[in-house]
Amino acid sequence: MKIFLETPRLVLRQFTPDDAQNLLDLDSDIEVIRYVDLGIIKGGEPLEKSYEDYQNNVLPKWLQYYQQYPGYGFWAAIEKSSQEFIGWFHLRPALDRPFNVDSGVFHADEIDLGYRLRRVSWGKGYATEGSRALVSKGFNELGTQCIVSSALADNRASSRVMEKAGLKFELKYVHPEIDREVVKYSLRNPHKKW
Repeated sequence: MKIFLETPRLVLRQFTPDDAQNLLDLDSDIEVIRYVDLGIIKGGEPLEKSYEDYQNNVLPKWLQYYQQYPGYGFWAAIEKSSQEFIGWFHLRPALDRPFNVDSGVFHADEIDLGYRLRRVSWGKGYATEGSRALVSKGFNELGTQCIVSSALADNRASSRVMEKAGLKFELKYVHPEIDREVVKYSLRNPHKKW
């Protein structure tokens, strides 16, 4: 297990092929994926996913990030107190996500911050804790120029996490593919001269 970073209560580690069941369980909770539109939920119902989908499609792509974009990617979030998988965080090139490309409001120098956590982990501050740690690592160690994050406009919980992580509201737009309002937050590296 390769640890990417630790916070007071979390360990963010690289994914392994053995995490397929963790991801399937996470995405099988309709409340967890309530605000996720592409690839997982359609018309209010979760798309059928299987262990094999995660093992053969999702995880190989995520594992490739570690070589393709050193310092960026997807990390399994482990709660220190229980040693349980509670979800994931990502910090990846914004234009590597088709949803962002299709919107037309993201740029090549932006790094996308995101997370998904099990419902039993909600309300404990884990999303903010992990997000703050990734923002700090991105700016202080990886030389990231700009960190961005987006969510459906009616997902106020995610907007609050972005704000607590230091990101500022940038704009609201209607995404052409899903015809719903999305908010974009961003933060430029305070150590860089613009």
